[in-house]
Amino acid sequence: MKQKFIIIAIVVIALVSLTIGCSSENDSNADDVKVSTPTVKVQVMLDWVPNTNHTGIYVAKEKGWYKEQGIDLEIIQPAESTAAQVVAAGKAQFGISYQEEVTYARASEIPIVSIAAIIQHNTSGFASPKEKNITSPTDFEGKKYGGWGSPVELAMVESIMKKENADVSKVEFINAGAADFFSVTKDDVDFEWIYYGWTGVEAELREFPLNYIAVNEIAPELDFYTPVIVTSEELIKENPDLIKKFMEATAMGYEFAISNPAEAAEILIAQVPGINADLVKKSQEWLADKYQDDAKQWGFQKDSVWETYANWMADYQLVPAMIEPKAAFTNEFLPKR
Repeated sequence: MKQKFIIIAIVVIALVSLTIGCSSENDSNADDVKVSTPTVKVQVMLDWVPNTNHTGIYVAKEKGWYKEQGIDLEIIQPAESTAAQVVAAGKAQFGISYQEEVTYARASEIPIVSIAAIIQHNTSGFASPKEKNITSPTDFEGKKYGGWGSPVELAMVESIMKKENADVSKVEFINAGAADFFSVTKDDVDFEWIYYGWTGVEAELREFPLNYIAVNEIAPELDFYTPVIVTSEELIKENPDLIKKFMEATAMGYEFAISNPAEAAEILIAQVPGINADLVKKSQEWLADKYQDDAKQWGFQKDSVWETYANWMADYQLVPAMIEPKAAFTNEFLPKR
């Protein structure tokens, strides 16, 4: 990179000297000398297929805001490894993760750090077709839950059932994997954990009646950040300026999506071939005021949220060790607004 800057400097000096030498013959030649701003290639890995959680990134890329910061951004999707693993290994500078994953990584001495909350409050909950008559956590008893088979899901179900003195042992847990919510709840399971901003909105479009129980309304300790943007401790140490530039453009993208959800949706649709356009438009409208919500600026994270959720994970033995919550995140790279 240093050699590249030296070469550019030499070229600039040569061009300027040439222009000065020729100025007596044609002063207008000075206006023809232009030097492009050098860019650095940067990768951000998503947590899933592109959706409205990622709109701000696509907006900033389309608007040229990363290029203005000297960043040539590539958006990549996960394959076998998660974004957190890829970022920790230094194979991508940034990734989309969630507080649960970051907390587990930190407890496992994997040095990733959350640098922004994409959505200020947890927009997930437990959903079921209306005819299942599941309207409270007590109704989970005797029902089948479909999920990924992860310990955190069992702990979440148990945690909110405890709030109403219900017995989690009476729930049958079924590994449904990535099965479509609308198909799997027809015959195989009774309820699932969904993100309302996507699956809930899709249910509205389908005119599919849902019963929905928001997790954070019953258990405030589960009002964690999901998703978040992560980077590595190594990049924070070696190139903090790059992180600041990335976050300047990214924040502009999400601020635009907050103020202009319709146009932001069109940008995402144009950038992701085959995406459900109607779903993107309605989801973007639903999420617009959720990105920042009651925070003082988009991306801001609170000590209390990280500490409360880390304690919850430790209480349910979901992490090998308790973490230092303040080391798991930082607001220092958010633009000064």
